[in-house]
Amino acid sequence: MLNDTIAAISTALGEAAISVVRISGPQALQTASRVARLPANIRPRQAHLVQILDAEGGALDHGLMIYFKGPASYTGEDVIEFHGHGGVLVTQRVLERWLSCGARAAEPGEFTQRAFLNGKMDLTQAEAVMDLIHAQSTLALRAANEQLGGVIGREAAAMQQEIIPVLAHIEAYIDFPEEDISPETGENLKRRMDGVLGRAQKLIATSEQGRILRHGARTVISGSPNVGKSSLLNVLLGFERAIVSPTAGTTRDTIEEVIQVHGIPLRLVDTAGLRDSDDDVERVGIQRTERELERADLVIEVVDGSLGASAARLQLPPALVSRRILILNKSDLGIHADWAGEQGAIPFSCLTGEGTEALRDAIRAVIATAGPLATDHPIAINARHKAAFERCAERLVAARAALARNEAPEFIALEIREALQALGDVIGQVDVERILDVIFSTFCIGK
Repeated sequence: MLNDTIAAISTALGEAAISVVRISGPQALQTASRVARLPANIRPRQAHLVQILDAEGGALDHGLMIYFKGPASYTGEDVIEFHGHGGVLVTQRVLERWLSCGARAAEPGEFTQRAFLNGKMDLTQAEAVMDLIHAQSTLALRAANEQLGGVIGREAAAMQQEIIPVLAHIEAYIDFPEEDISPETGENLKRRMDGVLGRAQKLIATSEQGRILRHGARTVISGSPNVGKSSLLNVLLGFERAIVSPTAGTTRDTIEEVIQVHGIPLRLVDTAGLRDSDDDVERVGIQRTERELERADLVIEVVDGSLGASAARLQLPPALVSRRILILNKSDLGIHADWAGEQGAIPFSCLTGEGTEALRDAIRAVIATAGPLATDHPIAINARHKAAFERCAERLVAARAALARNEAPEFIALEIREALQALGDVIGQVDVERILDVIFSTFCIGK
């Protein structure tokens, strides 16, 4: 795979001031010399003004070409970047010219995959590249940069270094079967395993934080019909996304949008009003509302604050009670006396915007204290990391139990080796071909 030379457009499709076409591999410089007149002694990391020529020697484009000599490049190979005019057609023609001169079209994520295979980054850093591109909030951006800096990889590697001496001690007893593991040595090995187990559990606890940062806190706007749920969605988005009508039951399906509130990504879901209905379509919408409430990280319950508190309130699971924010909408019409004792309720007016900042502050407070972001940790692992750390923890628990029962050291060593392999899966230090294609297939072409 690493013996060929790949090329791709690395900027987004569409018209722009410039575009970047990238080529990487052992024949990168030779291929570039076939499509452009390069200086006799081209110097790495310097921009050279060149003209891209077609097969007949006519001009296709002109721009800046930069040569990155491997291994001091993104992929660890020789890399050429051409920065040309950002038209769709001209950029495509330049790429086609590269390909006609010996390069192969890159697969999704293949540049970053080569960087990983050439030791320029570990697997967690490679995943962080896509997290950085997809980040939708400042907190997600910070977490992606932490991971790109190698914080998860260093933590996994440090845990490996803690476990390896434990495995070495156990395997020493395998070589001397006539000797039992002394109680003092056994306690020392347990302490080492407990230390790694604690670190694994602390990382596992950040998985929900990672999910929220990468995909957004699922925030369901719910309540009775005609209380202003769709109007609230429009106010938070800053544009008219949902149809607003005084007719109850206008919203019959869920509407989903992503916003950022104080650095926290929210996946806002506007839902159909909850009520008894004879309309088949509306009943389907209400069923979807109930399903959304079951999946919610945060619920914004909207009521008509100008009316009495006689309407039925949402019945939420105990885990979501602390993640509910009550909005007393239509405060411009006055708040009814029935709501005077309602703790934490926010007077709100979709007409005037009153209460918008109070709602944003409440969202931050609820998610930061009762929600998945309660953990103040610089690391936010993803689902793949979580599965690997959970396997590591399970195997360490099993090894510790086997050691306590004074079982044969071969069985203890087997559990510890599996724990080490789980940590290796995190950073890609073992045979992880089964997961590489899945990870890098999510990348865009040219990255």
